[in-house]
Amino acid sequence: MSWRTVVIANRCKLDLSMGYMVVRGEETMRVFLDELAVLIIENCAVSMTGCLLSALTEKKVKVIFCDEKRNPSSELIPYYGNYDSAKKIRSQIAWTESCKGAVWTEIVTEKISNQAKHLVFLKADEAAVLLREYISQIQYNDSTNREGHAAKVYFNALFGGKFTRGQENSTNAALNYGYSLLLSLFNREITANGYLTQLGIHHENSFNAFNLSSDLMEPFRVLIDQKVVEMQPNEFTTEEKHELLGLMAKELVIGNNKQVLPNAVKIYVRSVLDALNFGEISLIQFAEI
Repeated sequence: MSWRTVVIANRCKLDLSMGYMVVRGEETMRVFLDELAVLIIENCAVSMTGCLLSALTEKKVKVIFCDEKRNPSSELIPYYGNYDSAKKIRSQIAWTESCKGAVWTEIVTEKISNQAKHLVFLKADEAAVLLREYISQIQYNDSTNREGHAAKVYFNALFGGKFTRGQENSTNAALNYGYSLLLSLFNREITANGYLTQLGIHHENSFNAFNLSSDLMEPFRVLIDQKVVEMQPNEFTTEEKHELLGLMAKELVIGNNKQVLPNAVKIYVRSVLDALNFGEISLIQFAEI
């Protein structure tokens, strides 16, 4: 499995040679494509050859392009992520509402459980107890929106009672940046398996091209929250971005095995897709976070 995350921060030219990405800047370096999981282009002055872009697409490498402020702005997504994508898309359209609701219930439960564990680690025991109560109150398809109630308690416990996700500050900038990187991992796996990111099981925003990715990533968000709490950023600069990028090498336990984050996402996404296709919720494999 691919595992390496590469960030291109300085002006250079990227091309392809003998299965390697060649980085031609002040120095020349080579990266074996089979090891490459995520490529982040931070500098707008980077140039890339068409043959490299084609090879990255073929290898299913997630390529993220940043704007002039070095924030993720777009990504490279193949039209055809799998040889039988037409069959996969038909099955995706045919997923039953009952199965989608059951899967979403499991995802929400796991997300709030991970949030509660994080609060226990931070010794925010009162808030953690409240989240445990919300878990016991979750109904099918989270019809009473325990996820939303839990989020308010959770973020106030992490960052104070006056904190909201809509504020413009370094904390939210770090959270948004981390979530965007996480979203890209899920976009990669969903398209690589031949499915559409637009068709979600819960999120259904007509203007969101990544509804399914937004659904599936929910239990993993706490990884970003943990890092941002640890960082306590007074400002959000390149240094903080690189700290968040370091999460790509984080090891998680899934299926009784240790996997780096991109590979854990790969295993989890496939298990959720299997659960949706076969109508068997027990197939879902969550990572230990």
